[in-house]
Amino acid sequence: MEDLKSGRGVQVVTPGEDHTFSLDVEALEALLLREDIKDRSVVVISVAGAFRKGKSFLLDFFLRYMQHKYNLGGSGEWMGAENEPLSGFSWRGGSERDTAGLLLWSQPFKATLDSGEKVVVYLMDTQGTFDSESTVRDNATIFALSTMLSSVQIYNLSQNIEEDDLQHLQLFTDYGRLAQESSGGKPFQRLQLLVRDWSFPYEHAYGAEGGRELLDKRLTVHEGQHHELQSLRKHIASCFEELACFLMPHPGLKVATNPEFNGKLSDISQDFKNSLRQFVPMLLAPENLILKRIGGQKLKSKDLWLYFKSYMNIFNGSSLPEPKTILEATAEANNLSAVAEAKEVYETIMEELAGGSKPYLQPQLLEEEHRRARDKALHSFHSKKKMGGDSLSETYSIKLTKELEDQFEQYRQYNAEKNLLRKLGPLAVLCALALLCYLLSVLAGVLGLQTVVVLAQTAAIGCVGMLLVWCYARATGNLSELGSQVDHIADSVMELAAQYAGRQATAVALSYSEEKMSYSADKKQS
Repeated sequence: MEDLKSGRGVQVVTPGEDHTFSLDVEALEALLLREDIKDRSVVVISVAGAFRKGKSFLLDFFLRYMQHKYNLGGSGEWMGAENEPLSGFSWRGGSERDTAGLLLWSQPFKATLDSGEKVVVYLMDTQGTFDSESTVRDNATIFALSTMLSSVQIYNLSQNIEEDDLQHLQLFTDYGRLAQESSGGKPFQRLQLLVRDWSFPYEHAYGAEGGRELLDKRLTVHEGQHHELQSLRKHIASCFEELACFLMPHPGLKVATNPEFNGKLSDISQDFKNSLRQFVPMLLAPENLILKRIGGQKLKSKDLWLYFKSYMNIFNGSSLPEPKTILEATAEANNLSAVAEAKEVYETIMEELAGGSKPYLQPQLLEEEHRRARDKALHSFHSKKKMGGDSLSETYSIKLTKELEDQFEQYRQYNAEKNLLRKLGPLAVLCALALLCYLLSVLAGVLGLQTVVVLAQTAAIGCVGMLLVWCYARATGNLSELGSQVDHIADSVMELAAQYAGRQATAVALSYSEEKMSYSADKKQS
């Protein structure tokens, strides 16, 4: 597993001493905006829950499976050798917290779904809740962020599903209420409860079936139940598209009591390993991967970057944000994603026509192509389902239009720089004029037209003088106004020449067309 040893958990959200959180922008960009994965749809698997309950330990088994299945293309046994230490996300035994903030594995896994769609899978480790250093706000922030950003949130529990666990879920998922009411759907995707060290297998068997029975029992709403308990259960059910539970046995005394334990399979109980062999593929096998969606739209890796930034902006205040603020941040990121996608449409079209390696285009043709690309980009923006209503969408549409016009101005300038005639225009025009005036003076001298000779020679000397001024202005930066005037004169001459050439070309084309029509008519008569 050499690749896993070379990877690491990258801390993308870091807790501060003042109980705020900061986003490591550079680290997140390096992960999410890689050229080979930024346009892939994302699967985000997160593990959250109380501290010191084996979240990072569990994730390292996820890493083993992903490495075996997706990087090595293997099938069958994936857990590794019995004496191989467990590596990956940092973990250790003991009573002190080991993970802080939010971490993503540094080596995203590329996968292909049964449908053929190429996706990227991110594994997220989270700071444990309810330790001696964290406030309620800290706990709520971490759990809410990881739940909103993941497609599968694993809620790691110990021994049972207690009423406290359900109350914590209600606290952490309160932010989804308004989003649910506004979007018409459930705000979060899959909540996978994982009960570790399940002590009552005679009541409910280990595994998914026993977990389903226990979860149904805990979430059942029945008559005679207190209103608050009913409301709590209805709230949890309303926040997630899918709820599941898995019961796992204790990993064994060596895991719990040996300070030298390093994750070797030989030290873990067989029942625990058997449960891992069932549980891990349930989440990570290609046919079971769940794509991250917000507002019904699949997120690409580059979109996830926008949501990270938007959510961090509102969770970084002195108090927890209101549900309305969460919805606004989601709608903002949703519209920004549509803007980014539309700009890519525009850039793709324009790069094919006027990119750095493309030849010079006539300005009129370039503007026509700009309008075509702009219309396609705006169509892409408006056709994508967005949150926040028509008013917010129109605001971003106006912003997009302005950005496209600004981008066109850059393309226009780049195109102008490719025009060799434009660059050397004054030099070529003045040299040509001087030569024409000289030839005219020679011809006039042969014909004995002395007045024309004097005028032509004077004009030729004037052209040479302007040429020297232009060269001096370009070489030294002095006499810039005179140099600009010479540019203007040369532009006017070139424009007149282009107009004349255009008229002549049109006349020739019309003449040719008339001759062809006349020839056709004569041929028919004959």
